[in-house]
Amino acid sequence: MILTTTPSIEGKSIVEYKGIVFGEVVSGVDFVKDIAASFSNFFGGRSGSYEGELIEARENALMEMERRAIALGANAVIGVDIDYEVLGQGGNMLMVTASGTAVVVR
Repeated sequence: MILTTTPSIEGKSIVEYKGIVFGEVVSGVDFVKDIAASFSNFFGGRSGSYEGELIEARENALMEMERRAIALGANAVIGVDIDYEVLGQGGNMLMVTASGTAVVVR
């Protein structure tokens, strides 16, 4: 499965558009990660715990989008876009959404 942010795939022809597909992940950030991040904020530097959470959520959203594209009979997704949103009363939920157009290419 080819996933690309571009509207076309070099060397391939789009022969069929299957529709827009999405992958959504809502992930909670736990107490331990909050404490680790607060130390990073205090002492400076990157927050590995939050970065790991972002990477995992993004990869899961892309996998979910790919699974939905395969279910439609597509072999590629073009125009992929990834959005991040903080949710919840305390901002302790992370939503990652991947979207794109499922297509058949040859």
